Amino acid sequence: MSKAMDDNIKRWTAKRKTALVIEIIQGKTTVSEASRSFDLSPSEIESWVEDARRGMENSLRANPLDIREQDEKQLRDLQEAYGEAMLELRARVRS
Repeated sequence: MSKAMDDNIKRWTAKRKTALVIEIIQGKTTVSEASRSFDLSPSEIESWVEDARRGMENSLRANPLDIREQDEKQLRDLQEAYGEAMLELRARVRS
């Protein structure tokens, strides 16, 4: 982990989260190492990485979505996945 990241961070600002995510993306650290170093859950760090990925993807679109549109799209995608999972579960129960 770079010396720019202080192991005693008390408040995780967007700037600090971004710095950590960049270090993970660049291979300078891993989610596991960061989790141990900063006493954060791996799932919390993974959610930051996923949020960053979605943000980068959106910013590179020809017509970026605003935050509300992003949230609505994510909700629609999750609802669709839930519906498909329920259909599959019902099909298994009936068989």
